[in-house]
Amino acid sequence: MTNKRTWFSITMILCVAGILMFAFLGTHPLLDPDEPVYAETAREMLQSQDLISPRIYGDFWYDKPPMYYWLVAAAYKIFGMSEFATRFPSAALAVSGAVLVYLSGRKLFSEQAGLLAALVLATSLEYFYLGNAAVTDMTLTFFLTAALLAFLHRKYYLLHGFAALAALTKGPVAIFFCGVIIILYQMLTGNVKMLKTMKVIRGSVFFAAIALPWYAAMYSFHGLPFIDIFLGFHNVTRFLQPEHVAGAVWYYYIPVLILGFFPWSAFLAQALFTGLKEKGEYYNTCVFLVIWTTVVFVFFSISQTKLVSYILPMYPPLALLTGYYFDKVWTEKQYRALNVSAVIFGIVTGLLIIGLFYAGTVVTAELLPSVKVMAVLLALLAVFVLFQSVRHDFRAVFIIHVLGMMLFLAFLMTQTLPLITPELSIKLFVNEFKQQYDGQAPVYVAKFYRPGFMYYSGMAGSELSSEDLKATTTDESQRAYLVMKKKNYDKLPPEIQEKFRLLVVQEDKVLLLHENN
Repeated sequence: MTNKRTWFSITMILCVAGILMFAFLGTHPLLDPDEPVYAETAREMLQSQDLISPRIYGDFWYDKPPMYYWLVAAAYKIFGMSEFATRFPSAALAVSGAVLVYLSGRKLFSEQAGLLAALVLATSLEYFYLGNAAVTDMTLTFFLTAALLAFLHRKYYLLHGFAALAALTKGPVAIFFCGVIIILYQMLTGNVKMLKTMKVIRGSVFFAAIALPWYAAMYSFHGLPFIDIFLGFHNVTRFLQPEHVAGAVWYYYIPVLILGFFPWSAFLAQALFTGLKEKGEYYNTCVFLVIWTTVVFVFFSISQTKLVSYILPMYPPLALLTGYYFDKVWTEKQYRALNVSAVIFGIVTGLLIIGLFYAGTVVTAELLPSVKVMAVLLALLAVFVLFQSVRHDFRAVFIIHVLGMMLFLAFLMTQTLPLITPELSIKLFVNEFKQQYDGQAPVYVAKFYRPGFMYYSGMAGSELSSEDLKATTTDESQRAYLVMKKKNYDKLPPEIQEKFRLLVVQEDKVLLLHENN
């Protein structure tokens, strides 16, 4: 019976997560600027037949370790070069992560709690978004989750092995999270003696055997520039100094978490509070999950460089806490808790609807009809949740959350996203460029668009700087093409604009031609 239930649960998770992560992978172009960076880097590693040194535009690229590039390169070998293949590793690891949370949750808590946690994770908005994105965050999250859950299950070689893979995905931050979370857990639970049983020495050797060869090879090939740029700039400097000044506020991740964990945001506070006050058999597990969640959130809140995707590693422990909480209130028939969650869900949904209408008016008027449909879907979801909560039907409440979110995300990806794709991706613009380009003149491309321009055109171009713009306008003998943001073009003085012929205007992008006289 247990085996049948386990296989049923895994099948359900694979169906829900598989549909969400794979149904839309190849339906839209790579979104600027991040996705094309990973796609182009993987392609150039294959073209150069050098799988050690990441490169882009033909130059060595020290931004990230190679794990995601390797996975994308492998996907290119299997599926061919496409948007689907570029995103395939993230989708596969997102589904695997949901299954991993279930398998772990059923042992840590119960069969039902594990299943609920996996479905919570798979249907949360940010997990879905990054499971459909060609970026490193899902890969890091999977390996980090596997490592930390391995610790909970006392599988210490797996802890060190997956920590090494995480270090090959994003660098020293993986070691930091594993070390700090585990040490804090041992201190707060009085389990410091566990260090003697963790196979620290042999595990460290195992970790080093997996993680260090690439770092050693990169230092051997590239020397101090690799250390200075990868460790110095991309890790230390970006932590201490904001890359995007507008987002460098302490509360940045509070709204990100509320929106990113939707539709389960209504259970966040209750789940964390329940985990904190647990005193029974699940005490150690809940303490570990709360520490894990807190360390990730606090670390990135302190970091001066903030991006929406950074806090993804806290979603698996949050999902486990939420699954445990929902299972607990369901089993104990805590109807008041269910009603409170329904009210909070209605409030969060209302705020999201307001945000959608604001986005629809700011981005483009063509988006409004689609926004109205999404608003209706969300409003109906809130009404159904409230109705079933009043009826005290826990099963129906959970199923409505899952199916409602799947329907909402399907509409978002098939009806809404195509309307804004021309603004989010340079792919269609490149098609226009190819019709205008003479095949010989130099091309200058704004930094934001350059990765996508390279991936879709096969031309690196030169990064457009203010010096290039000035040189082009003063050199009457030079014929050159410029790709830049429309808002930046609009800010140019009229006497500068007059020196260019405006060839293409598409959403936020313009193609300019400076002709020789």
